[in-house]
Amino acid sequence: MISSEIWGKTPCGKDIIRYTLTNAKGASVQLSSMGAGIVSVKVPDRDGKLDDVVLGYSNPLDYFADGPCAGKIPGRFANRIAKGRFVLDGKEYELPVNNGPNHLHGGPEGFQNKVWESRVNDGAVEFLYVAEDGEMGYPGNLKAVARYEWSEENELRLTLTAECDAPTIINLTNHAYFNLDGEGSGSVLGHKLWLNAVQYLPTDESLVPLGDSEMVKGTPMDFSTEKTLGQDIKADFPALNYGKGYDNCYVIENWEEGQLQTAAVLSSEKSGRVLEVVTTQPGVQIYTGNWLAGCPVGKCGRSYEDYDGVAIECQHFPDSPNKEGYPSVTLRPGEVYQEAIIFAFKTL
Repeated sequence: MISSEIWGKTPCGKDIIRYTLTNAKGASVQLSSMGAGIVSVKVPDRDGKLDDVVLGYSNPLDYFADGPCAGKIPGRFANRIAKGRFVLDGKEYELPVNNGPNHLHGGPEGFQNKVWESRVNDGAVEFLYVAEDGEMGYPGNLKAVARYEWSEENELRLTLTAECDAPTIINLTNHAYFNLDGEGSGSVLGHKLWLNAVQYLPTDESLVPLGDSEMVKGTPMDFSTEKTLGQDIKADFPALNYGKGYDNCYVIENWEEGQLQTAAVLSSEKSGRVLEVVTTQPGVQIYTGNWLAGCPVGKCGRSYEDYDGVAIECQHFPDSPNKEGYPSVTLRPGEVYQEAIIFAFKTL
C-alpha cells in the first residue's frame, strides 16, 4: 500500500510530498520529494517489534542543506571531486568547492537540496529531477529518475537512471544513515559489518583518493571478516586519522557492470536486525557518521551525536573523472545511466 501527503512547503511555496509504503506485515518505508530521500524505515527486530532504523528529522525543512545529507540522493556527482575540477573531452570544467579544497556531493545546490517531481507508478514511487546545463558547473541537461520499490520481504530497491543531451559525468547513490537498534538509540559502533571487499582506496588528508587501491589485510580497514565498527576505529592509521573514523571507498570484489553483487552486511546483536546491501555499483563508501554532532534535531527529539549512524553508500569511486583506470562515470547522449541498490532487512 502506498499513501502520500503534503509534508511541508519550501520557503518559495513548493510542496514537499511524503510517501508511505507499507507491506502486508506492517513494515514501512517513508520517502520524501526533498532530495528524493529515505526518511524512515520501520522493520521488525528479532521479537517482531517495529522500529525506525534510519536517521532523519521531523521537520522537512531541516533536510535543506543539512551537513549529513541524511537519507537523500546527492548529485550530479556523489562524493568528492578534487579541487572542483575535471576534464572531459579536452575541456576543463570548474565546480564550486564546498568541502575543504574539494567539491562534494554535486555542490551546495546539489540534487540533495532540490525538491524532485514525484509520482506513484506501478507499485513504486518515482522521483524526477532535471538539472540544467551549467548547473553547479556541470555540462549538459540531465534527467535523473530515482525509483523506490518496497517488497513483502522487507527489501527496499532503488533504481537510479539518467539521460543527458551532452557529454557529462554522473555518480548517484543514497546517503541514508542506519542504526539497526533504532534511530534514537545511540552509537552504532557495536554493530558488526562485513564487506565484500579486500581492497580500499587510500586518500590524502582531504579524503580524495590517491589513485591505486590497496589491500585491507593487516590494516584496521579490513572488514573482509566481520567485526564491529568500533573495534579498530581509534587505531592510529592515516585513513582513520583523516576522517575521525571510517570515510573511505571500498572496491567491491568481482564487480561486473550491470550485475548485482552483495556489497555489505550490517548486523546488531542487540536488536537482531540485519541489513544486506546489494548493488550494481563498483564501490561502497563506508561513513561512520563521524561529524553528525550539531545536525538538526532528529526524529528521536534530540540532535544525533557522532557515530549514531552508519552510511553505506554504493557508488562509483570518488574523484573518478580525474583518475585513469577507475570505472567510467562519463555519460553521453543516447546512453542510459542505470544503477541499482537493494537494502534488504532481515533478522538473526
